[in-house]
Amino acid sequence: MLKEFKNFIMTGNVVDFAVAVIMAGAIGLVINGFVADIIMPIVGEFAGGVDFANLKYVLTETSGTEGEAGYVAENAIRWGKWVNTIVNLVIVGFVMFMIVKAYNKTKKPPAPAAPKGPSQEELLAQIRDLLKK
Repeated sequence: MLKEFKNFIMTGNVVDFAVAVIMAGAIGLVINGFVADIIMPIVGEFAGGVDFANLKYVLTETSGTEGEAGYVAENAIRWGKWVNTIVNLVIVGFVMFMIVKAYNKTKKPPAPAAPKGPSQEELLAQIRDLLKK
């Protein structure tokens, strides 16, 4: 059973998949950092200096002091974080599109189709013409 497991793990597909998962995680961290640290400040600046992550619609205000009796935490719809997530999705989708596009350029183009020969009728007509001569 251990030998079968070793053979399964060492097949090319499993190793390729493991590498792909690790690379996807690393690329995800890079893209999330790019969006959070570079793109969102630029988008916020064009939106009038707004930090989208802090935008929210408060349903219930905080009352009392945290840790004391009667404390009620703020209840809010944090729509700014959702906007950040949407921007992140668009950027990740675009980056993945560019990666796949670059990868497809590195592939060999498909071999051109073999030239199509004359049809059966054309061959028969040529034979007929040759027999007449």
